[in-house]
Amino acid sequence: MKISLVRGDITEQAVDAVVNAANSSLLGGGGVDGAIHRRGGPEILDECRKLRASHYGGGLPTGQAVATTAGRLPARWVIHTVGPVYSPSEDRSGQLISCYRESLRVADELGVGTIAFPAVSAGIYGWPMDDAARIAVGTVRATSTQVVEARFVLFADDAYAAFERVAGLP
Repeated sequence: MKISLVRGDITEQAVDAVVNAANSSLLGGGGVDGAIHRRGGPEILDECRKLRASHYGGGLPTGQAVATTAGRLPARWVIHTVGPVYSPSEDRSGQLISCYRESLRVADELGVGTIAFPAVSAGIYGWPMDDAARIAVGTVRATSTQVVEARFVLFADDAYAAFERVAGLP
C-alpha cells in the first residue's frame, strides 16, 4: 500500500473514503467531525441518525468504525471512528490503534481503493502529535488491507511535520 501525506483540508480529498475523527454521538461536533458534516451536508447526518436509531443507540464505541455516505464531499464514503481521549495516566494506545485497523476493515468491506485519514485523537482529544503520528503510520503500514493508497491529510504545519518525521517519506 502506498502511504502519502497531504497538507490541507480532508473535506477536499477526492478519494473513495474519508475517515472522520467522530465523537461517539455520530451527530457532528468540532474539528474534523464538524468540517465533514458541514461540507458533506445533511445526507451524512441523516445516515448517522439512522445508525443511532438502530445499531448504535448508545453511540459508537471508542475504537470502532462505521460507514455512511459522503454526501456532498468529493469522496464516496465517510468512515466514522471514535478516537480515545488522551490520558497521561492510562495507556489508551490500543484504542487508537483500533481506530485505524477498524477503519481499514470497513474500507475493505466497501471495496475502497483510496482512503484519507486525519490525525485521529490529536486535536481536541489531546493526543500528543508525535505519538499520534507514530501510532497512525505504524498501524496503517502493519495492517493487511486491500486499500492501495492511504493518505494522511494534516491541516496544521506541526501535524504535517510530525507525520513526515514518522513516515520517512521524501
